[in-house]
Amino acid sequence: MNRILIADDEPNILLSLDFLMRKNGYEVFVARDGREAVEIIKKKKPDAVILDIMMPEMDGYEVCQFIRNNEESKTTKVIFLSAKSQPSDIEKGLTMANSYITKPFSTKDIVNEVKKLL
Repeated sequence: MNRILIADDEPNILLSLDFLMRKNGYEVFVARDGREAVEIIKKKKPDAVILDIMMPEMDGYEVCQFIRNNEESKTTKVIFLSAKSQPSDIEKGLTMANSYITKPFSTKDIVNEVKKLL
């Protein structure tokens, strides 16, 4: 069973994506800020991370940088999920992450993206 971390400070997004990913057969972990996300990545070693960019403690860019610089997690698939939708934001995100989805988002698109990456 693939393991997924969902890191977002918006409770409704965490709830809906947690439900959706479990329904699709994934083991799910949730984090409400960047620091919590890093702790879960260290302990649980998820296969994929759905990562908000604007979060307290550490932002998504910092979390993604941790993932890419860490030997144990550098191959983890990262999907940025963000309200930052300017072309420059997307371009920056895609230099670090495997995928970039803007908010508001389609749950179907998220599921398809996770399946494609895993």
